[in-house]
Amino acid sequence: MPQYIRYFLTLVLLSICYASSLASDLVEAKEDDFKIKGFHLDLRIQVMTPDALKSFAEEMKSFGLNTLVVEWEGTFPFEKHATISNKYSYSKLEIEDFINHCEKLDIKVIPLQQSLGHVEYILRNPRYSHLKEDRKDISQICPLKTEESKELFTDLFQELVETHNSEFIHIGGDETYLLGHCELCSQKAREVGKSKLFVDHMKMVTNIVIEMGKIPLMWADIILKYPEAAAELPKETIFVDWNYGWKINHFGDIPKLQKLGFSFWGSPSIRSHPDNWYVTDWSTHFKNQRDFIPHARANNYKGIVMTSWSTTGLYGFTWDVGYDVVDMVQIRNTYPMSGFRILISSYAESLKNDKPIDPKIYVLKYANERFGLNDDDALKLWSFLHFPPELIVNGKPERSKDIEEMRINFGKVRNELALVAPRYNEKEFDHFKLMADLRMHYLEYKEIEAFYNSEAYSPDMNHTLSSKLETLLEDSKKLSERFTSLNKGFLYDAELDEQNILRAQQIQVLYSRISKKK
Repeated sequence: MPQYIRYFLTLVLLSICYASSLASDLVEAKEDDFKIKGFHLDLRIQVMTPDALKSFAEEMKSFGLNTLVVEWEGTFPFEKHATISNKYSYSKLEIEDFINHCEKLDIKVIPLQQSLGHVEYILRNPRYSHLKEDRKDISQICPLKTEESKELFTDLFQELVETHNSEFIHIGGDETYLLGHCELCSQKAREVGKSKLFVDHMKMVTNIVIEMGKIPLMWADIILKYPEAAAELPKETIFVDWNYGWKINHFGDIPKLQKLGFSFWGSPSIRSHPDNWYVTDWSTHFKNQRDFIPHARANNYKGIVMTSWSTTGLYGFTWDVGYDVVDMVQIRNTYPMSGFRILISSYAESLKNDKPIDPKIYVLKYANERFGLNDDDALKLWSFLHFPPELIVNGKPERSKDIEEMRINFGKVRNELALVAPRYNEKEFDHFKLMADLRMHYLEYKEIEAFYNSEAYSPDMNHTLSSKLETLLEDSKKLSERFTSLNKGFLYDAELDEQNILRAQQIQVLYSRISKKK
């Protein structure tokens, strides 16, 4: 064989080997893309039943996810601090059964234990009231109560570590709005800055976790806002950048902390502010996935965890003397996660593909494949999901001329959706129909409320208004029956009843005021 032919064949062989090696590297890189593909379960309210938890884990596995971050809050059966556990707390056997179930699915369960802010459920108990940063705003522990806090969180984390199967522990740390609030903390903040005040406390907590052989995760918002002392945190700490549709680097300079050696995970959301029972900002959540997940991928985030918030974490309180808490109730309620499979599915799809999802294309495809809808009916679902999520603030719409205009415009979309008949998965589609009907019911009430608060109202109109409210209360009963039917087994029966009572409460309150004046 001539020399030049042997040379040519050698080049071809080397090219093939290089291409094969490159392809292998690309496959490996794709496999390593977001080693953590997770979902966050918020069990502060809307507590899922044990069977629902296991079914949810199975579906997450089918979507290709490998991690659940569970914010147990008062549902965890603490033993040494049993005071914390609430009326919906699971038994230890139920927790172990769930985690073993996830283990068989190759899903790791990361516990999330708040350790500075969002600890109302701890501080509401007199046993822990000495840790409060403020007597009345009981959302935060005083970061200077170091020894007492260290003892508490060592106990809590120890029980979590003994139960869970993940190498990570999430220590919270977000929205600590009372930093530097009390007299001692205010003085400390003036001396060393809020960053140092925050970092000293969180460093104590991270060290507890590290000494237990676990890696601490921390929400990134506060350290990004006050980054001056960030370098003092253990480098094992992983920051979780939660971004729910805002500009990139919403809270602060992420690359600056990456240069210090810290790793980041990303965290979009399918339920967040301003979502509530009556309106969901579907468009923002789809766009959040479209924009943020590719950003997290491009900027070397090691993991991604989708959040789904049942409430804001803000509460109203009934007080005894001395600001002892008699009871507390969440300010905002969202529709249960049972109605958001389409967003979870699009999240899973976003993780499988480098190309960002197109929300409209995805919804139409989902409508066809999941519900068997034709193109016209698929567009009706898209119209519902894409409808502007306008709020009513102080009795007035954000953009519309008045509430009547809101009701009429949304009514057209709702009426078309009501006529859609899915061929498959009818129960899932019924969640959309119920959400639309809850929205219409709410707007009808808000029209009455707005009139009651206008100059045009006079007492001689009470009979007419009370009759309209009676009709709404009857309609509310029917909506509650549908809500219970669709969510039975997903949430506890007692909590379904509570949610229905809370949702109708504003109508009942106004009716009681007016009916006594008839």
